Order: sequence, then structure tokens, then C-alpha cells
Amino acid sequence: MTTTQATGQPVIIAGLAADDYGHNDDRPPLVLLHGMTFDRTTWRDIAPELQRIDPERRVVAIDLPGHGQSPEQPTYELEDAAEQLHRVVQEAGLTTPVVVGHSAAGLLATIYAARYPTHGVVNIDQPLDTAPFAAFVRSLAQRLRGPEFPAVWQMFYDGFHIELLPPAAQDLVRSTCRPRQQVVLGYWRQLLEASPAETTTMIEQTTAALRASGVPYLHLAGSELDSGYWRWLGVHLPAAAVEVWPRTGHFPHLADPQRFARRLADTARWGAG
Repeated sequence: MTTTQATGQPVIIAGLAADDYGHNDDRPPLVLLHGMTFDRTTWRDIAPELQRIDPERRVVAIDLPGHGQSPEQPTYELEDAAEQLHRVVQEAGLTTPVVVGHSAAGLLATIYAARYPTHGVVNIDQPLDTAPFAAFVRSLAQRLRGPEFPAVWQMFYDGFHIELLPPAAQDLVRSTCRPRQQVVLGYWRQLLEASPAETTTMIEQTTAALRASGVPYLHLAGSELDSGYWRWLGVHLPAAAVEVWPRTGHFPHLADPQRFARRLADTARWGAG
């Protein structure tokens, strides 16, 4: 097998900025996708720890379109982002990766896995039943589109509960969060403009494709899931593994990077036996 050497230094892959570690071998590569308004710096403590416990495994951490060092895009539709991510996967020579997504990128990772070959999904604190959140976002549409955007975003930011994180992780979140109105509205366009029925249909089609494929799926939450969402998952993605890391807020992976790196290392054995 031809292997691709990687240094962990910044590279450009299919037009997106990335850090590329390790080399291709018989372990499924990992693609790391940060949450909306952040950048790939959020993996800075996780990727090196993963290299320590799962040496030389191929790991690619990407700046999403319009984030970090990746360029602006005309639109930020999640479907378009999934296509661009697939171009990254192809250009980087990543065969059936495990796709790891935080927050909105957890939904992106899920959509990607429903459309393209993957070895699994790790969804960090992103509920898949988006209908309640979509209704809430639509109720704020006018304020999000106008001069009140910073104040409205602060409300979402407060809901991240970064005070639950260790001080270094709190500093990391604060230093990497760059909410830009155009980008946020672009990624949330479908939530803002699609009808509730259209949003529900998209999610149901996505989860149906995942059920049919049997792709391993881990949902990691930073607080207890409500009973309604447990029931929803039981219907739409019953094979999903769910882990709750209590009192870690919206960033459970940053609350304990070593523990999270071990969970990512475990994905090398997904599907074995």
C-alpha cells in the first residue's frame, strides 16, 4: 500500500486549510470538524494526544469553509459543505474515514456519512432532532439578520456553559470563537428558511440512510439527554451508541482531551470481528 506521510503542519487540501498527521494504513483515518464559529485550533490538545496513544494514525483536522484559514464561500449550505468535505477526503486519499464533528459539524458529519463511504461517525453534542432548535432559531430570525446579531449570538454562547471547562479549555474556546453574521446565517439558512416539514424530511432521510448502511455512530453529549430525545433516537437511529459526560457543557471533548483521544483511538477497531 502506498502511504501518505503527514507532518501535522498546515496544508491546503481541496481548497480548505487543514493539519495533517500520520499516514494511511489499515486503521480508518480520522477527519476532525470543529464547531461553527470556531476553527481547527480547538483540536490542538486532542490530536497530539491521539498521536501518542495511536501512533502515526492518519488524522486530518479541517477548517470548515468560512472559518479559520479556509476561504469564504458564496453559500454555506450543509449539503454543499458535505460535497466540499468529500473533495477533501478524495484529494487527501482518505479511504472510508471516521468523521468527527462538534456541534453543527456533528450534523455535517452525519449528512456526510449518509451520502459517502465512511467507517463511522462521532457526533459531539449535536442533537439530530433539529426541529425544536430550528423553531427557536426561526423565532429569532429578524434579530439574527439585523444589528442585534451580536447580542443574540451571546445568548447562544452563554448556553455553551464554558464555565464547566478547565481554565485552559475556557481560554481556548474564548480565543477561537469568531461569530460572523454572514457565516452563521449561511450555515443556518435551512433552519431559518425551510419549512418544519422540509427540515424533518431531510433529517429522517439522513438517519434512514445511516440505518441502512449500519455505519457505527457515537453520540457524545455534555449533559443528560431529555426523555423525548432518547425516544427519538430509539426510533430513528436505534443502533447509535450514546455517552453522556455530565457537567461538561457543549464541549465534552475539551473537558477531558485525554479521555476523548482514547475514544477516538477506539474507533480503529470499529467493525472488527
